[in-house]
Amino acid sequence: MTVITGLTVHDVRFPTAAAGDGSDAINRGDYSATYVVLETGAAQGFGLTFTNGRGNEITCAAVEALKHHVVGHEVEELCTAAGARTLTADVQVRWLGPEKGVVAMAAGAILNAVWDLRARLAGQPMWRLLAELPTADLVAAVDFNHITDALTPHEASAILDQGREGYRERLEQAEELGFPSYTTSVGWLGYDDEKVRALTRQAVKDGWTAVKMKVGGPIDDDVRRAGIIRSELGPGALLMMDANQVWDVDEAIANMERLVAFDPYWIEEPTHADDVLGHAAVQRALGERCKVATGEVAANRVIFKQLLQAGAIGIMQVDACRVAGVGEVLAELLLAAKFGVTVCPHAGGVGLCEYVQHLSFFDYLRVGRSMEGRMVEYVDHLHEHFTDPVRVEGGRYRLPDRPGYSVELRPESVARFSFPGGPVWSA
Repeated sequence: MTVITGLTVHDVRFPTAAAGDGSDAINRGDYSATYVVLETGAAQGFGLTFTNGRGNEITCAAVEALKHHVVGHEVEELCTAAGARTLTADVQVRWLGPEKGVVAMAAGAILNAVWDLRARLAGQPMWRLLAELPTADLVAAVDFNHITDALTPHEASAILDQGREGYRERLEQAEELGFPSYTTSVGWLGYDDEKVRALTRQAVKDGWTAVKMKVGGPIDDDVRRAGIIRSELGPGALLMMDANQVWDVDEAIANMERLVAFDPYWIEEPTHADDVLGHAAVQRALGERCKVATGEVAANRVIFKQLLQAGAIGIMQVDACRVAGVGEVLAELLLAAKFGVTVCPHAGGVGLCEYVQHLSFFDYLRVGRSMEGRMVEYVDHLHEHFTDPVRVEGGRYRLPDRPGYSVELRPESVARFSFPGGPVWSA
């Protein structure tokens, strides 16, 4: 058993707002990370949660408030649902959630670092550690509180046991083909038309067959930009749209009646992230013409359960660090498999691509067992700050092969971009 002896948290911020990178209908931020480093006598573990600039100090403070649940405790203990609940269900700090917002994100940063440490100690990349764990260990990591009306431990075990069948064949496919991806880099809302056209044209040249654009500005602008992107893509490629929650339900339906002309595969976050019934109304109105997708700010497995029960989404977008760590993501992947809904994780940000590649490969190998209709988001910035950045070739993620969860930041990047004392911010 390995005991965690120390925890350090860093407030790391990258100045992305000035260039419009990451800009959408609501957000104009400096992409940031609450970055956690765990210490043991044998190895370190690294985890983060992604934030948007101001407020990152609040998440860092929440990590400090939770660290006593980790330091002095065993890695293996914290990888169980019972161990994780010491953070997510802290009898006092829980009041600030519960199981959502800053506290859940801080818990996620810590628990992802714990799982990273476990994978490093095992000498395995995270996807392989998870994919080859015994079913009982995976089920023990899932918190079934408040979801047994939709998924029982017995049902989860059956899904994971089925995932053992054909595992080696799927692994060979993953090694040979990688995992399908799409890029969001062409369509940030802060880009002008000519930049959008040039980036889309370059994406086509680079082999991308699926791209995503931001919508949620004036609808005439959205229609014009969709026309530019579709004309550059041609009819055969996939185009996704993301409104980042800016529309009311009726507004979302009305705007999508115009935007479906450009054959979108999905509309992401068409209304408020917590509005389960609103998402269901949009999905009913669009029918087979366009899927509704959400999940990047869905707080926990209980929200996902309701979205699935209500038939509100055709695409589940798991976020690796919005929710409270690996065990919570396992619950969400298993729920999606139970309801037969496709998982296309949210990425971009700081380290999200690095994280979710592991989750998608695991999902393919052991849970969903298919790449049909599934893609991992890819945004081409900030990867240079990681010691084990993603590898994307021909529009497909390649299997990570280094031990861990791939979110260790380069020490020089932590020093340079630390807030407020790093040279980028103190100059």
